[in-house]
Amino acid sequence: MKAYVAGVGMTKFKKPETPETRDWQYWDMVREAGGSALADAGIAYTEVEQVPVGYCFQPSTAGQRAAYELGLTGIPVYNVNNNCATGSTALMLARQLVEGGAADCVLALGFEKMKKGALGTGADGGDFSTSPVARHYGIMAARHGFEMTPPTAQIFGDAAREHMERYGTTEAQLAAVAAKNHRHSADNPYAQFQDVYDVADVLAARTVHRPLTKLQCSPTSDGAAAAVVVSERFAERRGLTGLVEIVAQAMTTDTEESFASGSCIDVVGQPMSRAAARQVYDRAGLGIEDVDVVELHDCFSVNELLTYEALGMCAVGESGKLVESGATTYGGRWVVNPSGGLISKGHPLGATGLAQTAELVWQLRGTAGDRQVPGARVGLAHNIGLGGAAVVTLLRRVV
Repeated sequence: MKAYVAGVGMTKFKKPETPETRDWQYWDMVREAGGSALADAGIAYTEVEQVPVGYCFQPSTAGQRAAYELGLTGIPVYNVNNNCATGSTALMLARQLVEGGAADCVLALGFEKMKKGALGTGADGGDFSTSPVARHYGIMAARHGFEMTPPTAQIFGDAAREHMERYGTTEAQLAAVAAKNHRHSADNPYAQFQDVYDVADVLAARTVHRPLTKLQCSPTSDGAAAAVVVSERFAERRGLTGLVEIVAQAMTTDTEESFASGSCIDVVGQPMSRAAARQVYDRAGLGIEDVDVVELHDCFSVNELLTYEALGMCAVGESGKLVESGATTYGGRWVVNPSGGLISKGHPLGATGLAQTAELVWQLRGTAGDRQVPGARVGLAHNIGLGGAAVVTLLRRVV
């Protein structure tokens, strides 16, 4: 049975622990994002049969507390936590429920209320020795040592160093990713930042972990996003319009390849992303050449370059040249992260994957306003969580 996204919604992503967000609770965010998705689909919460809810920083059953803002109907609510890939994991569960025939209408929710400052060694920021990502950081430390810089920036920054050493990637090419995404976010009212920076500005910003500067690192953020996923028979029965088909979707986790090389490029998930993309292309009968618009996981600028290669947008080692050529912005072969991506739109972990979905649905419907990608018919979302999970989703406009 086919699964369709019938409605999407999200809040503006905002800086945590400010006067504006101090009293903005996660259930307030979900009321806004979930209510918008339901209104967009043209259905009532009483028609929803199941609700997967993604988040990383709240206690168990916070999903129920959030969903209860939309209605008290007694339906199953699942609490989902998969690090930075949490939102797309909630979407995947919704799709599986619909495709498997267990439900005809599922609401996927994702939210996060975060603290200021860099993340620790895992989503919980707990003790390193018991961290789920201790093996990942151990690989990093064995090759690069451990510096007194934020751990997540450090492991991705070390991946950037390796890419520069192997392939001649330059700091300017890394900065070009951030400059592009900041430029895109200027037209996105949901983005946490809407300031435009050029490559020189990005390079001149404070260094977080060489070669990554502050403007190449995604911020902590508060916010929520949602998607209504329905079956074909539900859509026909209700006469729904504006549907976007989930053509194919895959999740992969770490394999021996992630750790065997001792490379941070592999540890941060390039092999997972490559495997998930291949599965999606095989299932869909489509390839990256059929894609018009991409929302990918640019938690740090280097990860966008690594993901170009994993998705097959260029050969291994050629991603720096790809972004420098203009192939991944308006007027190029693809438009990557028209929303501004995680770097500029923001990165509330549980909401990120669903926010990518919302952006792609708007793009494929032709309703993205000033950031609209002309003629967009097929979109690809890539969401990855260190630890690890990679989710790739292929979406297609229903004519």
